[in-house]
Amino acid sequence: MFSVFKHLLNYLRPYKVQVVLLLGGLLVDLAFTALLPMSLQALIDDAIKPKDVEMLWTLLIVLGVATVVAGIVAVGRDFLYARLGTAVLNDLRYAMFEHLQRLSAGFYARTQVGDIMARFSSDLAAVQNAVVMAVPDTILGILGILFYAGLLFYLNWELALITLAGLPLLLIGPRVLGPQAEAYSYAVRDEEAKAASMVQENVSAQPVVRAFGLAQTQITGFRRQLDVVYRTGFRFNIYAYLVERSPNISFLLIQLAVTGVGAYKAFHGTMTIGTLVSFNALTFSLSSAVTSLTRVMPALLQASGGVERIAELLREPAQVADAERPRPASPLTEGLRLEDVSFSYTGERNNLEGISLTIRRGDNVALVGGSGSGKSTVLSLLARFYDAGEGRVTFDGDDIREFSQDSLRAQMGVVFQESFLFNTTIRDNIRMGAPQADDAAIEAAARAAEIHELIMRLPDGYDTIVGERGGNLSGGQRQRVAIARALVRDPGILILDEATSALDPATESAINETIERIGEDRTVVSVTHRLSSATHCDQIFVFDHGKLVEFGDHTSLVSKDRGVYRRLWDKQEGLQVSGDGARADVTVKHLKRIPILAKIGDRALEDLCGLFVSERLEESRVVFREGDVAVDKFYIVARGKVAVTKSDPVLGERHLNVLQDGDHFGEIALIKDMPRTATIRTLTPCIFLTLQRAQFLDLVEKHRHLRKQIDAVASDRITRSTVVPPLREE
Repeated sequence: MFSVFKHLLNYLRPYKVQVVLLLGGLLVDLAFTALLPMSLQALIDDAIKPKDVEMLWTLLIVLGVATVVAGIVAVGRDFLYARLGTAVLNDLRYAMFEHLQRLSAGFYARTQVGDIMARFSSDLAAVQNAVVMAVPDTILGILGILFYAGLLFYLNWELALITLAGLPLLLIGPRVLGPQAEAYSYAVRDEEAKAASMVQENVSAQPVVRAFGLAQTQITGFRRQLDVVYRTGFRFNIYAYLVERSPNISFLLIQLAVTGVGAYKAFHGTMTIGTLVSFNALTFSLSSAVTSLTRVMPALLQASGGVERIAELLREPAQVADAERPRPASPLTEGLRLEDVSFSYTGERNNLEGISLTIRRGDNVALVGGSGSGKSTVLSLLARFYDAGEGRVTFDGDDIREFSQDSLRAQMGVVFQESFLFNTTIRDNIRMGAPQADDAAIEAAARAAEIHELIMRLPDGYDTIVGERGGNLSGGQRQRVAIARALVRDPGILILDEATSALDPATESAINETIERIGEDRTVVSVTHRLSSATHCDQIFVFDHGKLVEFGDHTSLVSKDRGVYRRLWDKQEGLQVSGDGARADVTVKHLKRIPILAKIGDRALEDLCGLFVSERLEESRVVFREGDVAVDKFYIVARGKVAVTKSDPVLGERHLNVLQDGDHFGEIALIKDMPRTATIRTLTPCIFLTLQRAQFLDLVEKHRHLRKQIDAVASDRITRSTVVPPLREE
């Protein structure tokens, strides 16, 4: 509980004048509540008993004036409470939001959105209860106990000693039960945050939930989490109420003892009746002070968990922070360089190992490689979303850590694979790239991104609301708005992270032409898995398992027969997708690179090419699940990305790999009738070429000499499918 006051004192420092006025109001309130019981002694002993009318009227007038003054002060105090409580809560919201802007990408990678939102909602609500109700009542209770205790000694020191001697009993319950209640308070907030995260995830995943009938599964999971919230909340409430109840029971015993002793003294004439009545009235006031103190303990205990979670967020360090005196970065004149850079996201293993590369100013370079090879990590280091663990990243020869992050990123325009658009107008979304940009600059950026004409055809033009995450626009339109947002900065460096991989072929081709045109006078660094997009680049850097294994232009790299780039190129070569994305075709050359088909002659493969069927699936769709038995297709990924996952009895569903253009899966189904050994889910819109088992077996029957070879390949593939490879990260 004391942690609540410790943190709140920091939040109240900017409002010292209001705090002093509030304390003054509390003292007036205490004085008035003490005046009423103290006046009983004078009314009985000095006015009623001697029948002194003048004294009676004097005391009643004084009490009336005091009541009016106390009422006015109470209204003013309520006004200050409301103002101060709202101001402190707003300061906390601002401090948390501002701190979130400084936190590094690693924090957002490991923290659920629902957990952050819970700190802004339920945690702040608990703090608000403490600021508006619990803290004032606590201060009033503590001051009241001290004030009333002094008056009790004034009336009768013997009864006062009995009263004060019993007060330590009031502390036993809070002392014993309080720490456990505080622990459960934090646990409740944490479990509620998990429940909020589940709601947030469910809302975002509604298309998947509906498409695959996952509603009951989601409900069951949420019910389990609510059971945890219930059990934790029940324990917290029990302890909180016991903390509140135990002092009240103790005080009832004290009151009984004081009343008994006081009655005995009054009966024998050693105490006046007025003093006894006044003492008992003050004892009830003291009881009210104790009650007000204990009544707010549950709120304070509840607030302690919220305060700690908020403080935990504010204590979260920024992994990437500016130097004490950072320099502003000037426009790039020479180039960017990674010098023997190693990096790890988790600290357990390196995602990049000893990378050294140079990107000259004005070059158009591509970073390519398989999933998890480290290419996107390099982009994150160049944009300083993370800092290198070993080695350094330089900007014109200087370590980028010497520059302020804002000035460094001001040189860059970034376009992501999934470009987030805010739920506001197209104009405002483009202006996000340069808040100071006027309408002319925004229109120029839109023209450069080749979306101005489309915007002008919309009923509201640039004032069209794009919807949540840009949902009112098509994928290509969103991406062009994102390109315009990057271009309005007039960046010297253009960073593209799989900027077109989720688009249909026609849109991708058009946007690639736009990117090639706008990059003519800029340094362009792009990550792509589609090698046809990299053929025109000045330099191509090839990554494999966190290492830079090759670099050069397309012609030099593709000429290396056993090179990694050549292998990637061969995998994608021989797949053609129509401009509208409705159809894909495969060549004999490509099929010969698939082990289970490699031994089949060219003539048979030509027949096989005609048997493949094009299939399209949208993002976040399950192709098949581990254990499915009614699936008899072989798949080639003509365009797109899919995730491969496998269930684990300890870890649950585990990510194994990402397959993309040119990869294949499901070959066991061509020759063996057995359950699927993994789950395949689309990460982007995908175009597959599929082959039915029945058609493949018909072909094998015509070439019986191939049966043993195909069976051997299939057996080897089955064996490898049961081995769980290590998790791969980008």
